[in-house]
Amino acid sequence: MPSVYEQDEIHCLSFLDKEYPITLTNIYQQPWVLYAKGNVSLLTHKRILAIIGTRAPTEYGNEVLKRLVPDFVQADISVVSGLAKGIDSLAHKITLANGGDCLAVIGGGLHHIYPRENIHLAHLIMQKGLIISEYPPVVRPKPWHFPMRNRLISGLSKAILVVESKRKSGTFITVERGLEQGKDIFAVPGSIFSEPSSGTNAWIREGAKLVTCAEDILSEWE
Repeated sequence: MPSVYEQDEIHCLSFLDKEYPITLTNIYQQPWVLYAKGNVSLLTHKRILAIIGTRAPTEYGNEVLKRLVPDFVQADISVVSGLAKGIDSLAHKITLANGGDCLAVIGGGLHHIYPRENIHLAHLIMQKGLIISEYPPVVRPKPWHFPMRNRLISGLSKAILVVESKRKSGTFITVERGLEQGKDIFAVPGSIFSEPSSGTNAWIREGAKLVTCAEDILSEWE
């Protein structure tokens, strides 16, 4: 059984524990230990979709998530993202608002949630979903933690959906890690005049599967 930081209800999962997700055993620099707070059974859910994108979404990106996420929840798909500003936060919030299962992977320890404006959201996820880190709870987030964090987001997921992203960004890193891991990449197209959609349009041009409704992904998983 995994050990627990009893006072804070933080689970410490080693790669030998049955709760440790098998999807992380074949990624680059597999974490030996995961620190998790919330419903650890979500780690072994077989239908996890990563939803990622820009930290500065437009109203279009917001409306896209409001349209797609409820259908994913209805189809028993869990959503994983990185608790960052923008698309990540919106994906978490809309998933929770629709009663869905939500996972967040953070770039520091569980005692140091970042960004601070998402502390309340983090606590909601801990209560209704799961927050995960490869760093001990007391570790403060460092800039280089976040690119490493992204390999866990892609590693946990069955596929990755990109909603509004510039070409060079943290989203780009997550997609690259996903491709290395053999994950399907989906992207929502955007206006050719919209800089936040320049990355998603480029991914579609290079082979990402175009998504205009949840069924575009659900049909691939049946």
